[in-house]
Amino acid sequence: MTDVLQLWADSFPALLRGFWVSLQVTGVSLVLGIPLGLLLALCVQSRRRAVNLPALLVVEIGRGAPLLVLLQFVYFGLPNTGLTLSGFASAAAAFAWCTGAYTSEIIRGGLEAVPHGQREAAEALGFVRHDALWYVIVPQGLRVAIPALLGFSILMLQASSLCYAIALPELLSKAYQQGLTTFRYMPILLLAAALYAAVCIPATMVVGVLERRMGRHEKN
Repeated sequence: MTDVLQLWADSFPALLRGFWVSLQVTGVSLVLGIPLGLLLALCVQSRRRAVNLPALLVVEIGRGAPLLVLLQFVYFGLPNTGLTLSGFASAAAAFAWCTGAYTSEIIRGGLEAVPHGQREAAEALGFVRHDALWYVIVPQGLRVAIPALLGFSILMLQASSLCYAIALPELLSKAYQQGLTTFRYMPILLLAAALYAAVCIPATMVVGVLERRMGRHEKN
């Protein structure tokens, strides 16, 4: 047991650096992807085919293709077109695409959950369609979507381990490097799993609390 604890102590700094990269990839993908999801949700709801169809295409590809395929398409495929991105930029682009596609459906569900009476009240107050959307519908729809968006954020943090496929030095990559050095994969992978759990379990509990509180608010 003592040698395992020593192994963890020696490996922890490297794994922590990798975990920081995982958090960065997740954070950038959410910062870029959630606004993209809102834009796609609004475009999908548009009655104009020129707006609706391209948005649907982006959403369906982002949701239909595995994230690993999107990641390798950006990292290995785009250089064939003359556009080469770094490992981190490739991960951020692929994850933002996936995030935008999935959150667009979450946000669209939130927008559609806003009672129709809110739209009628906005019209009665003299709001034009654009103002009613941004000042009445979108804020309420996003509030409904918050628990689901937070839950999806946890999944994206876990999915950041896929960046190992493009040699980005995130947590799983660092764990494998430590395993290659010591030939003791099990303790290292257990430590990596503990780092994920240290963030994901409390975050999941917070999402559960938010869902219950919002459920009680909706009933009232």
